[in-house]
Amino acid sequence: MAVFAQDFLKTRMNVPVESCSVEKRGKMRISNRTRAYALGTLMVLAMGPALAGCGTAPWEGEVAATPTASSTPTAPPVMEIIENDLANGSTQHTVSAGNIALAIDYYSTLPMDQWTADANKPLTINVSGTLTGDDGQKMYLTKTSVLAQVTGPTGTLPAPEPIADVSTLGVGYPMKAPNTYTQIFVLPALDPAATSIVLSLTYELLLETTPTSGEYARQTASDTLTIAIAAP
Repeated sequence: MAVFAQDFLKTRMNVPVESCSVEKRGKMRISNRTRAYALGTLMVLAMGPALAGCGTAPWEGEVAATPTASSTPTAPPVMEIIENDLANGSTQHTVSAGNIALAIDYYSTLPMDQWTADANKPLTINVSGTLTGDDGQKMYLTKTSVLAQVTGPTGTLPAPEPIADVSTLGVGYPMKAPNTYTQIFVLPALDPAATSIVLSLTYELLLETTPTSGEYARQTASDTLTIAIAAP
Protein backbone atom coordinates (compact mmCIF):
# COMPACT_ATOMS: atom_id res chain seq x y z
CA MET A 1 0.00 0.00 0.00
CA ALA A 2 2.86 2.34 0.82
CA VAL A 3 4.44 1.66 -2.55
CA PHE A 4 1.14 2.31 -4.36
CA ALA A 5 0.66 5.58 -2.49
CA GLN A 6 4.22 6.60 -3.23
CA ASP A 7 3.82 5.87 -6.95
CA PHE A 8 0.51 7.71 -6.98
CA LEU A 9 2.06 10.77 -5.37
CA LYS A 10 4.84 10.79 -7.91
CA THR A 11 2.74 10.26 -11.01
CA ARG A 12 -0.69 11.71 -10.27
CA MET A 13 -0.20 14.25 -7.48
CA ASN A 14 3.33 15.37 -8.43
CA VAL A 15 4.30 15.51 -4.78
CA PRO A 16 8.06 14.99 -4.03
CA VAL A 17 8.44 12.09 -1.70
CA GLU A 18 11.61 13.49 -0.23
CA SER A 19 9.81 16.52 1.19
CA CYS A 20 7.35 14.46 3.20
CA SER A 21 9.40 11.43 4.33
CA VAL A 22 12.29 10.56 6.74
CA GLU A 23 15.15 8.12 6.36
CA LYS A 24 15.01 5.09 8.57
CA ARG A 25 17.27 2.07 8.27
CA GLY A 26 18.06 2.86 4.65
CA LYS A 27 14.44 2.60 3.49
CA MET A 28 11.99 5.23 2.49
CA ARG A 29 9.01 5.54 4.88
CA ILE A 30 5.89 7.50 4.11
CA SER A 31 4.84 9.80 6.91
CA ASN A 32 1.45 9.25 8.52
CA ARG A 33 0.21 12.63 7.25
CA THR A 34 1.21 11.86 3.68
CA ARG A 35 -0.28 8.36 3.86
CA ALA A 36 -3.60 9.73 5.13
CA TYR A 37 -3.69 12.34 2.41
CA ALA A 38 -2.92 9.78 -0.28
CA LEU A 39 -5.50 7.30 0.96
CA GLY A 40 -8.11 10.02 1.22
CA THR A 41 -7.37 11.10 -2.32
CA LEU A 42 -7.68 7.55 -3.57
CA MET A 43 -11.04 7.14 -1.91
CA VAL A 44 -12.33 10.35 -3.46
CA LEU A 45 -11.08 9.30 -6.89
CA ALA A 46 -12.56 5.86 -6.51
CA MET A 47 -15.93 7.21 -5.49
CA GLY A 48 -15.98 9.86 -8.23
CA PRO A 49 -17.18 7.62 -11.11
CA ALA A 50 -19.83 6.07 -8.95
CA LEU A 51 -21.18 9.46 -7.97
CA ALA A 52 -21.04 10.67 -11.55
CA GLY A 53 -23.18 7.72 -12.64
CA CYS A 54 -25.96 8.55 -10.21
CA GLY A 55 -27.40 11.31 -12.42
CA THR A 56 -29.65 14.09 -11.19
CA ALA A 57 -31.35 13.65 -7.86
CA PRO A 58 -35.05 12.80 -8.16
CA TRP A 59 -36.12 15.91 -6.29
CA GLU A 60 -34.06 18.12 -8.60
CA GLY A 61 -35.62 16.68 -11.76
CA GLU A 62 -39.24 16.87 -10.66
CA VAL A 63 -41.38 19.24 -12.62
CA ALA A 64 -44.59 20.41 -11.05
CA ALA A 65 -47.54 19.04 -12.96
CA THR A 66 -49.54 21.76 -14.58
CA PRO A 67 -53.18 21.37 -13.61
CA THR A 68 -55.43 20.99 -16.61
CA ALA A 69 -58.66 22.89 -16.69
CA SER A 70 -61.55 20.48 -16.55
CA SER A 71 -64.31 21.35 -18.96
CA THR A 72 -67.70 21.93 -17.37
CA PRO A 73 -70.36 19.69 -18.91
CA THR A 74 -72.81 21.72 -20.93
CA ALA A 75 -76.42 20.92 -20.27
CA PRO A 76 -78.32 19.99 -23.40
CA PRO A 77 -80.79 22.57 -24.52
CA VAL A 78 -84.26 22.11 -23.22
CA MET A 79 -86.74 21.56 -26.00
CA GLU A 80 -90.02 23.39 -25.50
CA ILE A 81 -93.04 21.19 -26.06
CA ILE A 82 -95.93 23.13 -27.62
CA GLU A 83 -99.40 21.76 -27.04
CA ASN A 84 -101.45 21.23 -30.17
CA ASP A 85 -105.09 20.18 -29.91
CA LEU A 86 -105.17 19.78 -33.68
CA ALA A 87 -102.03 17.66 -33.94
CA ASN A 88 -104.11 14.92 -35.60
CA GLY A 89 -106.08 17.39 -37.72
CA SER A 90 -109.17 17.42 -35.51
CA THR A 91 -110.35 17.20 -31.91
CA GLN A 92 -113.62 16.77 -30.04
CA HIS A 93 -114.61 18.71 -26.91
CA THR A 94 -117.66 18.66 -24.68
CA VAL A 95 -118.74 21.74 -22.71
CA SER A 96 -121.82 22.54 -20.68
CA ALA A 97 -123.93 25.50 -19.64
CA GLY A 98 -126.54 24.71 -17.02
CA ASN A 99 -128.47 21.68 -18.25
CA ILE A 100 -127.26 22.23 -21.84
CA ALA A 101 -124.40 20.07 -23.15
CA LEU A 102 -122.56 20.92 -26.34
CA ALA A 103 -120.55 18.38 -28.37
CA ILE A 104 -118.06 20.31 -30.50
CA ASP A 105 -115.90 19.11 -33.37
CA TYR A 106 -112.91 21.26 -34.34
CA TYR A 107 -110.95 20.59 -37.52
CA SER A 108 -109.13 22.32 -40.36
CA THR A 109 -109.04 21.64 -44.06
CA LEU A 110 -105.51 23.10 -44.11
CA PRO A 111 -102.81 20.55 -43.17
CA MET A 112 -101.22 21.41 -39.85
CA ASP A 113 -97.72 21.69 -41.33
CA GLN A 114 -99.11 24.59 -43.36
CA TRP A 115 -100.43 26.44 -40.32
CA THR A 116 -97.59 28.92 -40.62
CA ALA A 117 -97.68 32.42 -39.17
CA ASP A 118 -98.17 34.12 -42.55
CA ALA A 119 -100.95 31.80 -43.77
CA ASN A 120 -104.71 32.24 -43.53
CA LYS A 121 -105.72 29.38 -41.27
CA PRO A 122 -109.31 28.05 -41.57
CA LEU A 123 -110.90 26.47 -38.49
CA THR A 124 -114.21 24.64 -38.85
CA ILE A 125 -116.49 24.37 -35.81
CA ASN A 126 -119.40 21.94 -35.70
CA VAL A 127 -121.70 22.09 -32.65
CA SER A 128 -124.61 19.92 -31.57
CA GLY A 129 -126.60 20.32 -28.36
CA THR A 130 -128.51 18.16 -25.94
CA LEU A 131 -130.67 19.09 -22.99
CA THR A 132 -130.86 17.31 -19.68
CA GLY A 133 -134.49 16.98 -18.48
CA ASP A 134 -135.77 17.82 -21.92
CA ASP A 135 -139.47 18.60 -21.78
CA GLY A 136 -139.60 19.85 -25.33
CA GLN A 137 -138.11 23.31 -24.81
CA LYS A 138 -136.50 25.04 -27.72
CA MET A 139 -132.77 25.81 -27.67
CA TYR A 140 -130.85 28.29 -29.84
CA LEU A 141 -127.27 29.43 -30.39
CA THR A 142 -127.23 33.21 -30.73
CA LYS A 143 -123.53 34.08 -30.90
CA THR A 144 -120.13 32.41 -31.22
CA SER A 145 -117.05 34.45 -30.32
CA VAL A 146 -113.38 33.63 -30.87
CA LEU A 147 -110.70 35.52 -28.94
CA ALA A 148 -107.08 34.75 -29.84
CA GLN A 149 -103.89 34.93 -27.77
CA VAL A 150 -100.60 34.54 -29.65
CA THR A 151 -97.32 33.52 -28.06
CA GLY A 152 -93.72 33.18 -29.23
CA PRO A 153 -90.31 32.31 -27.77
CA THR A 154 -90.18 35.56 -25.78
CA GLY A 155 -93.79 35.65 -24.62
CA THR A 156 -97.03 37.25 -25.74
CA LEU A 157 -97.24 38.68 -29.25
CA PRO A 158 -99.83 40.91 -30.96
CA ALA A 159 -103.08 39.04 -31.58
CA PRO A 160 -105.65 39.40 -34.35
CA GLU A 161 -108.97 41.11 -33.72
CA PRO A 162 -111.69 39.00 -32.07
CA ILE A 163 -114.00 37.12 -34.45
CA ALA A 164 -117.72 36.67 -33.86
CA ASP A 165 -120.64 35.05 -35.62
CA VAL A 166 -123.98 36.56 -34.60
CA SER A 167 -127.12 34.78 -35.70
CA THR A 168 -129.37 36.59 -38.14
CA LEU A 169 -132.13 33.95 -37.86
CA GLY A 170 -134.66 35.38 -35.48
CA VAL A 171 -133.90 34.12 -31.97
CA GLY A 172 -130.84 32.17 -33.09
CA TYR A 173 -129.60 28.98 -34.71
CA PRO A 174 -131.73 26.02 -33.60
CA MET A 175 -129.50 23.56 -31.73
CA LYS A 176 -131.60 20.55 -30.85
CA ALA A 177 -131.30 17.40 -32.99
CA PRO A 178 -131.38 17.03 -35.87
CA ASN A 179 -130.09 20.61 -36.07
CA THR A 180 -126.38 21.42 -35.73
CA TYR A 181 -124.28 24.54 -36.06
CA THR A 182 -121.34 24.68 -38.48
CA GLN A 183 -119.12 27.66 -39.14
CA ILE A 184 -115.67 28.31 -40.56
CA PHE A 185 -113.49 30.92 -38.86
CA VAL A 186 -110.39 32.06 -40.73
CA LEU A 187 -107.45 33.12 -38.58
CA PRO A 188 -105.37 35.78 -40.35
CA ALA A 189 -101.59 36.15 -40.58
CA LEU A 190 -99.77 36.39 -37.27
CA ASP A 191 -96.50 37.80 -36.02
CA PRO A 192 -93.64 35.92 -37.78
CA ALA A 193 -92.27 34.86 -34.37
CA ALA A 194 -95.53 33.14 -33.36
CA THR A 195 -95.23 29.55 -32.18
CA SER A 196 -98.75 28.94 -30.87
CA ILE A 197 -102.21 30.44 -30.71
CA VAL A 198 -104.76 29.89 -27.96
CA LEU A 199 -108.40 30.39 -28.91
CA SER A 200 -110.96 31.22 -26.25
CA LEU A 201 -114.38 30.36 -27.63
CA THR A 202 -117.67 31.50 -26.17
CA TYR A 203 -121.06 30.06 -27.10
CA GLU A 204 -124.08 32.13 -26.14
CA LEU A 205 -127.35 30.17 -25.98
CA LEU A 206 -131.04 30.76 -25.33
CA LEU A 207 -133.13 28.06 -23.68
CA GLU A 208 -136.90 28.22 -23.55
CA THR A 209 -137.98 28.21 -19.90
CA THR A 210 -141.03 26.01 -20.48
CA PRO A 211 -142.34 24.39 -23.64
CA THR A 212 -144.20 26.83 -25.88
CA SER A 213 -143.74 29.65 -23.35
CA GLY A 214 -141.77 31.81 -25.75
CA GLU A 215 -139.60 32.99 -22.85
CA TYR A 216 -135.88 32.27 -22.85
CA ALA A 217 -133.07 32.08 -20.38
CA ARG A 218 -129.57 33.00 -21.52
CA GLN A 219 -126.78 30.42 -21.02
CA THR A 220 -123.09 30.69 -21.88
CA ALA A 221 -120.62 27.87 -22.53
CA SER A 222 -116.85 28.39 -22.86
CA ASP A 223 -114.05 26.36 -24.41
CA THR A 224 -110.32 26.70 -25.14
CA LEU A 225 -108.37 25.43 -28.10
CA THR A 226 -104.55 25.51 -28.39
CA ILE A 227 -102.97 25.19 -31.82
CA ALA A 228 -99.27 25.10 -32.71
CA ILE A 229 -97.97 27.37 -35.45
CA ALA A 230 -95.72 25.55 -37.92
CA ALA A 231 -92.30 26.88 -38.85
CA PRO A 232 -92.16 28.32 -42.37
